[in-house]
Amino acid sequence: MSHSRFESIGAYLPSNIVTTEDLIARLKVPPSFDLERITGIKERRVHDTRPESYEDSFALAIKAAEDCLSRSRYSAADLDVIISSSITRSKHGTRMYMEPAFASSIAKHVGARKAITFDISNACAGMLSGTYILDRMIRAGIVRNGMVVSGEAITPISETAVNEISEKYDLQFASLSVGDSGCAIVLDEAVDDADKIHYIEMMTASEHSHLCLGMPSGRTQGVALYTDNRKMHNEARFMLWPNTQGSYLEAQGKTFADEEFDYIIHHQFGAAAVPYANAIAARELGSPMPPDLNVIHKYGNTSTTSHFIVLHDQLSDQNIPAGSKLLMIPAASGVVTGFLSTTISSLKV
Repeated sequence: MSHSRFESIGAYLPSNIVTTEDLIARLKVPPSFDLERITGIKERRVHDTRPESYEDSFALAIKAAEDCLSRSRYSAADLDVIISSSITRSKHGTRMYMEPAFASSIAKHVGARKAITFDISNACAGMLSGTYILDRMIRAGIVRNGMVVSGEAITPISETAVNEISEKYDLQFASLSVGDSGCAIVLDEAVDDADKIHYIEMMTASEHSHLCLGMPSGRTQGVALYTDNRKMHNEARFMLWPNTQGSYLEAQGKTFADEEFDYIIHHQFGAAAVPYANAIAARELGSPMPPDLNVIHKYGNTSTTSHFIVLHDQLSDQNIPAGSKLLMIPAASGVVTGFLSTTISSLKV
């Protein structure tokens, strides 16, 4: 059976930096907790809002796509498919578009004239969901290659939160954790085991969707832990990934330890949440978790682009040696979880 691989990666991060301290200083009523300590976010990038150079979702996606193509073996005209996975779909400034598809507009702009184009929306798991679909298309022989791209001009929710929060504990505090970005990846067929997506699986558990509350807590940003009962439900949410991957590996006669992952990349939604999730996974899978790669302190929660912003950043800093085996874990409203296993050798920034 054929496999896909990550052939190239590109990203765009706005130059404007806003610190958590700056955001908190603008609130009418500061929170009764240390938001920076709980989330781990010191700063985030914020899109340019000047009329002459406005960076909407489309602009961020285009800059990321062009960066990705600049180091790809493929030109835009070579791409067989483009999948856009943005949550925010702003174009021409603040106008929000559902149609035409963002992917078709991106394809037209970069010159991908023959590409199949479509949009998907799966909350913060968007780019990994796009990767899942494109991986299956390549494995099935439907396409030879393709791009998954997302532009997220999502910080307007931070501005709304700053203007509306009037109590020390408010549902909108999690909105202060987001940052703007664009990211794109090209996939094609793997030619050897040195560059390969070994497997990617996604799943959703809507019975836990009530846990996706927009507020931080002492354990994790994004879920409030009011009572022991809530803590129990929160732990159940974090067990979805290890139980699902454990079952997947068991069916193949493998254990998590057998996989020998070098690094793990979680969705960047709160620094306090990752150790908690890893502790549960280690208990359920019976094996220590690999070191986690994260950039939440300097970019915040960039929603759909989260995992690939980490990958791009760490490759840029040469923190991922050739031949490293990575595990990516989505976490999104829905609740959406899953796992992606890949070995990376030639991917460069």
